Amino acid sequence: MPRKNTPPIPKSRQPKPDPRRNQKKKPCSFCAHGTTFIDYKDIKSLGKYLSDRGKIRGRRVSGNCQQHQRDITEAIKTARELALLPYTQRTVTERRTRGGGRDRDDRGPRDRDDRGPRTPRGESDESATSIESTEVESDATEEMTEVGAE
Repeated sequence: MPRKNTPPIPKSRQPKPDPRRNQKKKPCSFCAHGTTFIDYKDIKSLGKYLSDRGKIRGRRVSGNCQQHQRDITEAIKTARELALLPYTQRTVTERRTRGGGRDRDDRGPRDRDDRGPRTPRGESDESATSIESTEVESDATEEMTEVGAE
């Protein structure tokens, strides 16, 4: 049972009026023009109801009535299936590295010529380095024998 002598609510605690409540709802553009059929082949008109990432905009955003929103959704899905519209839009994002490391652009050019000659598939890099090291060792022993012969 509520009390009869409740104190009035202070103004600081009263809920603020929502400015969206008094706004008039957008009229459905299809109802206004008397459109009865939404064509899946009309990509320009369907593109208005897609976001920049390819998502179908909601009823509140587009301002369509419930029936026309269903028709638009069906037309967009049909157009996607027939490859008239993409399922998603390609987005370019910057890749961030953890710890402030180098980005991909900081690496410099990476051409095949920068890496040197490629070894055949059967050989590994170790065999190529061992051949080079034996050549260096044989040169060093030749020099030592020449010094010792003098």
